[in-house]
Amino acid sequence: MLSNIAVVFRRELGSYFGSPLAYIFIVVFLVALGAMTFFASQFLVRGQATLGSFFMLHPWIYLFFLPALAMRLWAEERRTGTIELLLTLPIRTGAAMIGKVLAAWAFTAIALILTFPLWATVNYLGNPDNGVILASYIGSLLMAGAYLSMGAFVSAFTKNQVIAFILGVAVCFLFTVSGAPILLEFFTDWASTSVIATLRSFSVLGHFQAITRGVIDARDLIYFLSLITFFLFAGTGIIERRKAQ
Repeated sequence: MLSNIAVVFRRELGSYFGSPLAYIFIVVFLVALGAMTFFASQFLVRGQATLGSFFMLHPWIYLFFLPALAMRLWAEERRTGTIELLLTLPIRTGAAMIGKVLAAWAFTAIALILTFPLWATVNYLGNPDNGVILASYIGSLLMAGAYLSMGAFVSAFTKNQVIAFILGVAVCFLFTVSGAPILLEFFTDWASTSVIATLRSFSVLGHFQAITRGVIDARDLIYFLSLITFFLFAGTGIIERRKAQ
């Protein structure tokens, strides 16, 4: 199983860097994140030695960039017909799913590591809590894994990458805002307290913000890992069903 995952992982990660689109994606991602940090969030004007305004943008940047990265995972395989070749190899569907998502996750981690100049800048200008920054990076990676698994799940449904992207954004958005006050107020008048608490517990944004405070709680880790596992399992089930057909 592990060797199969490694084979798919190397194949997928190599395909990213074998195309100029990967470098364009990284550049656009870094420029968008940097521009919004310095201008929209007024990073320098705040006068605080913290990357809170930087990490605050991650859920919304990921909301569009990661479904764009994940939309090709299975949709492209189905469109070109290579999915039949892949599934005839002695590789389990689950291993292929995990390998694909891990490759996209590693690619995202590389793009995230390239934001280190911001960390260097805030350390040069002040004395930040680097433990909080490290926890925030870990939380950002966990959130990225959740979004990518959702995108892979949606990509398994269709051969059209545009549809996969739109549906991926929609699913990620629902999980992002499920705990937002404006949404919870809609349910307050008629829903029970347990329903509201359940909606709040599904919020990616809420769990991510908890980690960015510098404390990696076991509940937040379990939430992200459970979300990733669920969508990987569900996506694998869809591919298996189509394989049987």
